[in-house]
Amino acid sequence: MAEVICITGATSGFGLACARKFANDNDVELLLIGRREERLQQLVQSLPGKVQTFSFDVRNAEAIDQFARTLTDSNTQVDVLINNAGLALGTEPADQASLEDWNTMVDTNIKGLMHMTHALLPQMVDRNKGHIINLGSIAGSWPYPGGNAYCATKAFVEQFSRCLRADLLGKHIRVSNIAPGLAETEFSLVRMKGDKAKADALYNDTQALTPEDIAEIIYWTVKLPAHININHLEVMPTCQAWGPLNIDKTMV
Repeated sequence: MAEVICITGATSGFGLACARKFANDNDVELLLIGRREERLQQLVQSLPGKVQTFSFDVRNAEAIDQFARTLTDSNTQVDVLINNAGLALGTEPADQASLEDWNTMVDTNIKGLMHMTHALLPQMVDRNKGHIINLGSIAGSWPYPGGNAYCATKAFVEQFSRCLRADLLGKHIRVSNIAPGLAETEFSLVRMKGDKAKADALYNDTQALTPEDIAEIIYWTVKLPAHININHLEVMPTCQAWGPLNIDKTMV
């Protein structure tokens, strides 16, 4: 019986790479969610195997509930939920940041992930089978200037994943938080609000992670034997590491 994999944010970045990776598995059926209908249609035409698409924004709780009802009506049971949809907006310090940007990040990275999980987890519990993969970030553990609300949303993802594991102890349901570092995707272009020069500058003279790198890790995490759970996996490119703690000597 085919394993049903549901991927949010499937039209770009890690979500798109995961869709392509899992589509090559003959034992998989894909449910792909994205905001951009045209991209979804292009994607479904390019992928082998059984693929269904659903166009909605994970910030729309009503749309998520409708999606869950559609699955129930069709007797479709999700085996793996990959909560990939997310974004960062802006790099300004907190006193200059846009409150609208903060709310968009919270609504997408936190509320969207929560709503998707809340909608699909009960069927996993009923079947005593499932796997939730949450896309976190090294930003959930390590702060940096301008990270403010984005870092906070990814810290939520990390702790929420751990608490899910605690709540689901005794059930055959796995929960994994995958936390990438510097990765070259549309992420920075969105964060810089379409300023390609600024986005490209972040990756100049680096060998950043690729979406395909993260898709390989997620595929491996899912395909491990059922008695193995990857709780938290943090991954950086070799060119990235931690710097010294900042000290301002002008404050004396």
